[in-house]
Amino acid sequence: MRVLVSGASIAGPATAFWLHRNGFEVTVVEKAAAVRDGGYPIDVRGTALEVVRRMGILPQLQDADIETRRLTFLEADGTVAAAVHPQHVAGGVDGQDLEVRRGDLTSVLYEAVRDDVEFVFHDSIDVLDEHPEGVRVTFRSGAQRDFDLVVGADGMHSRTRELTFGPELPFHRYLGFCFAGFTMPNTFGLSHEIIMWNAPGRGAALYGVQDGDVVHGFLNFVGPQPPMELLRDPEAQRELVADAFAGDGWEVPSMVKAMREADDLFFDTVSQIHLPAWSRGRVALVGDAAYAPSFLTGQGSSLALVGAYLLADALASTTDHAEAFAAYEANLREFVELNQALVGEGDAALFPTTEEALEKRNSGLRGITEPPPATGHPEHSALTLPD
Repeated sequence: MRVLVSGASIAGPATAFWLHRNGFEVTVVEKAAAVRDGGYPIDVRGTALEVVRRMGILPQLQDADIETRRLTFLEADGTVAAAVHPQHVAGGVDGQDLEVRRGDLTSVLYEAVRDDVEFVFHDSIDVLDEHPEGVRVTFRSGAQRDFDLVVGADGMHSRTRELTFGPELPFHRYLGFCFAGFTMPNTFGLSHEIIMWNAPGRGAALYGVQDGDVVHGFLNFVGPQPPMELLRDPEAQRELVADAFAGDGWEVPSMVKAMREADDLFFDTVSQIHLPAWSRGRVALVGDAAYAPSFLTGQGSSLALVGAYLLADALASTTDHAEAFAAYEANLREFVELNQALVGEGDAALFPTTEEALEKRNSGLRGITEPPPATGHPEHSALTLPD
């Protein structure tokens, strides 16, 4: 069977890898001109560790692990509130879970499959016309091709999902925050550590990845409504972020200045995607396109990797795509819902919205004296992969 996968970030190449392994003819289309480099660090935990082990890429990811060793929380005036091991907040397992640059994970996934499947860059799906024998796809370039199945792995604002299920808003669950991520010079001497500044409803983080010359800047703030109209307007995004942090102290002014000048600004809402079904007809969704959990859970990449494995496994188990899509969802939905439900804990730990909640969090962090936990959240490993 010929399968088109839309998106070449994490879920897309992982899905292509397992589909090819199971005998499918796969094409991956990506709107960017190449696999995207850079991006903030992401986690691979729990069941997803078994996925990358079975892919044979675990050693490369272990070599790329950035080993963040300290997370320092600051009061609004810049004084230290508490310093802990990051796993006390993330709920992971030190020495077992992986934290790698997003670009490193996407590069490793691409290298694992680039010689086995077709990649079409600088193009995207424009129209999907399903017929009894398959799907005719019209691309933005004007090209038309026929496939047996289409898999949308194109992120939280998925074009494939829009074409199949309609506009995003009914499935978009806004969690009350917006964020901006970017890189800036590491003039702070940070290495293997994160510094997190907080005021009620606002957070600013400097993320020193290993011994690099740059740090990842991160600005997160409360917003009453999701500014969906700004998602394609970088200048308006910069103004919104700058207004949210106007008058704040510590290093926030220099971070806002760097954000205005950054050429790698990534702005989005902190949101989840909740769909009543992850497939319709000959089109299925995987990763953030189907069930984005938000970065507050730390599980977006792991859900994408596990979902890719289970989707390919289901398609390899039957010649009936409808039966396969139903099995994929039946086997994965409970795991997804358990991990999406972790969002409340991440919210309270990183971005308290009131003075009372902020002091309660800091007091709890100051009381931590034991080493990092030896076991992670049970939700991270709540699914056993089929062989």
